Amino acid sequence: MEDRTEIIETTPTTRQVTSVPRTTEVKTTGHPVAEVDRVEAVAYDPFQARRMTAYRVTQLIYLVFGIIDGLIAIRFVLKALGANPSAGFAEFIYGISYPLILPFIGLFGSPAAQGSVLEINSIVALVVYALVGWLLAKLAWIALADNRSAVKTHSTTIDSHV
Repeated sequence: MEDRTEIIETTPTTRQVTSVPRTTEVKTTGHPVAEVDRVEAVAYDPFQARRMTAYRVTQLIYLVFGIIDGLIAIRFVLKALGANPSAGFAEFIYGISYPLILPFIGLFGSPAAQGSVLEINSIVALVVYALVGWLLAKLAWIALADNRSAVKTHSTTIDSHV
């Protein structure tokens, strides 16, 4: 138990020629300085780790198929602009992307003019790989993610009013 003294300064509400603040002293005895109310709430989602794993797997699938589509798109641009196939970069891109478009070769003809080739097979491969990547990502999310929302909470209340 503590004795507490509060000094409160107030200005008078009536108009006077000279304004002198009034001081009021309030003494309290026998009351505690502070009363304590503490509430602790803990929320836990048991399915968060599973959802995070599903998210990471779908992001990995998008990354892999994005790289595949990027390589095919670069191949398409190089062929359309008539890049020298014996140049190092073009040779590298053609070598890596050839197995990716192999299932689509012969599907359509490739019109050529003055060294430029319009590879319609590459466009088809781009669309197919994008759709396959999207489908696999959605299937992975359905298979791995747990869409239940079971948030468990735990609350503790400490009431120590004296």
